[in-house]
Amino acid sequence: MMAILLSLYWSFLKVGLFTIGGGYAMIPLMEAEVISVHGWLNAAEFLDIIAVAEMTPGPISINAATFIGYTMAGVPGALIATLGVITPSLVLLLLLSRILIRVIQNPGAANFINGLRSALVALILLASFTLGQTAIIDIPTALIFGLLLAASLLRRVSPLYFIAAGAILGLIFYPY
Repeated sequence: MMAILLSLYWSFLKVGLFTIGGGYAMIPLMEAEVISVHGWLNAAEFLDIIAVAEMTPGPISINAATFIGYTMAGVPGALIATLGVITPSLVLLLLLSRILIRVIQNPGAANFINGLRSALVALILLASFTLGQTAIIDIPTALIFGLLLAASLLRRVSPLYFIAAGAILGLIFYPY
């Protein structure tokens, strides 16, 4: 049990440490750790956890780490994985909170942040493409995706409505 807890902490510490840009930017690294490196989950299981983490209140990275940790080692695994993913941000904020305000006002820092934003968009697109390959498995799922994508491009609506619409359309297309 101790070995899996240490692996969970180390894996999610790396995810938290090496991804800048928030939860969606963490998905590709999290996917690599959970599926490719450790084989804890398969792609469909990982996608299910990401879907539940997305619709659960709170940051997707913390929710996903908690669910994956729980899947692997119960409550201790959930706590350890969550602690692992938040440790880098927590330590960085505690150490740099006073300096951060001054640095953000620096024009060079603004350029650095603009570069990070561009990288973040690329990581989110990569995560979307990777998850889409697993989620869009047949004509009904492609239709649900297409309808919700078109609706989201046409109207600015709360993501909750799209999640609810996806669930309802899923029940309509897959009634059993």
